[in-house]
Amino acid sequence: MERSAFSLDDLADRRVESWADIHGVLDEFPTKTDAAPDEGFTQRLAGGIAFLTFGYGIDGVSIEIAKYASCLEQELRDRGIEAVIHCIGGDFISADEVLAKRWHRKRIDQANGWSKWDGGIWFDRMFRAEMPSGSAESREIAREIWRQAVGFARELAGYLVENRVGLLITVGVNSNPGNPALALAAVLASEILGISVLNSCHDFYWESGKPSSERERGESPGARDHFFRNCTNDSFFHFIERIHPWNGSRWLTLVINALQRDELIRRSDTALSRIMEIGTYVDDEFFVPITPERKAELRRQLRHILANGEETVPVELIEGFEARIPEWMKEQQPVVCGAETGLSFDLTDPHALWFLQPTRVVPRKRIPRDWELIGTLLQYAPFRSMFEENPELTLTLHVTGPVPAEHEEDLRDVVTGFRRVLSGAPHDIGRRIYLLLSAGKLGKSTLHARGPDQLSMADLYHVADLVMLPSETEGRGLPILEAAAAGLPLVCSQYHPREVFDAITGRNLKNSSRIQYSHFPDGRFGTELLQEITDLVFRPSVSSKLRHHNRRAVAARYSMPALTHSFQVGLDILAGRAGDRE
Repeated sequence: MERSAFSLDDLADRRVESWADIHGVLDEFPTKTDAAPDEGFTQRLAGGIAFLTFGYGIDGVSIEIAKYASCLEQELRDRGIEAVIHCIGGDFISADEVLAKRWHRKRIDQANGWSKWDGGIWFDRMFRAEMPSGSAESREIAREIWRQAVGFARELAGYLVENRVGLLITVGVNSNPGNPALALAAVLASEILGISVLNSCHDFYWESGKPSSERERGESPGARDHFFRNCTNDSFFHFIERIHPWNGSRWLTLVINALQRDELIRRSDTALSRIMEIGTYVDDEFFVPITPERKAELRRQLRHILANGEETVPVELIEGFEARIPEWMKEQQPVVCGAETGLSFDLTDPHALWFLQPTRVVPRKRIPRDWELIGTLLQYAPFRSMFEENPELTLTLHVTGPVPAEHEEDLRDVVTGFRRVLSGAPHDIGRRIYLLLSAGKLGKSTLHARGPDQLSMADLYHVADLVMLPSETEGRGLPILEAAAAGLPLVCSQYHPREVFDAITGRNLKNSSRIQYSHFPDGRFGTELLQEITDLVFRPSVSSKLRHHNRRAVAARYSMPALTHSFQVGLDILAGRAGDRE
């Protein structure tokens, strides 16, 4: 492992007054990719493997990190090495539900992203406010980013050295600029220590983002347009481009679809040989057949958790919850909301319908559209008649994930959607509609052992009757795979990038390998869709055929051995033993 010619102490002594000065430092690191084989690479992995991300919790990135860590443990075990896993980040919120207890944790203060990074001050000044090229504002921010990066790099490098870490895996840090100081620190620390890096990129800042000048007339703004706010400040924006991702000689960039790979090559000088597409897997627990008895048992267990051991789950008046949203955001404990207080919420009743949105509350997930579909279903005669003829029938929309601090208004939009459904439904039906927000507190990772009172994410799927995913964009679309593996009917949008959606659902594969789903449209809900959902929910014979088909389709394409093999290839590339892949 060959270290850089200068040290972290040298960096602290550098006079950095502008973005150009930062570029001057980066210019000193090699970016050539023709390194000789590193014979000692595998043995250095015995010291440890460290993951670096903004924060760990109940979210797709953390869950994927847990899968990656498990696969690497298995791959190195096959090589006769017991891997030590380290998780480094800015916070660990409900992380016990995802990360194994045997994995070490290191918190770096202010290493979070977006509004959690120093209160969002520097993020806003770079990506939401004007920062003209050559201005005093631009120079001030460059100095601050450098100062923070050196501090992050010192702490990160110190931990890596102390724990003899042989491989760093950055996840999201060097693809989405939630904290450019941390991204720069990852470059500085890895290059100075001479440590290899797998740079895992679930999404990039240019996905759903572009300068306003490049938008067609009438084209709606993108969710990541803010990253281009100061793209005319050439030195600054080239800095963002240069480290997201870094094209270092010891770095291998992992992308999750071919579209990202091709766009990365187009936008940068990263060679194909330094980019690798990586998949995912669905845990075996999702595929376990669920009998009616097991489903009822899981629902009783969920009732026990929601009711804190009591027989009755408390229901909060939706208006009361709306009034205390700022307070709820601080702790985010599971809550069931309804049209009235004192309602008897019994999800164990065989007449209880359970619709599941297994995501966080963020704009691109478009959760209010769930309520628009539910409201339309309640106006559709065949569906509504089931409520009118069965007074015990209830319907719950369960949103599983947390609400990021910066998305409080998006939670209010979900609540507003619920209230609209209640106002449009007769009182007798409205009082049987519920919203459950579990904020990531119920579904533990399926990867690790759980206590007797805990449910897994697979369990949350198995208590449901229908999965909803009206997302605008997805990097992969893991809920589609999980719903299919669990044998649940799925209503999902054909999200962007469309090529990613088509790849996940298997559009170009033979029929037996395609995932069957109901299309969640962007516009009005047609009669065909409403009848399809009605049949899937109320006619078991219809959903049974779909269940068997989708399980087979997912099992054939997404397995743990396949993902483990991908990491085997990635490690061999870093060790210089994979040959030229171009």
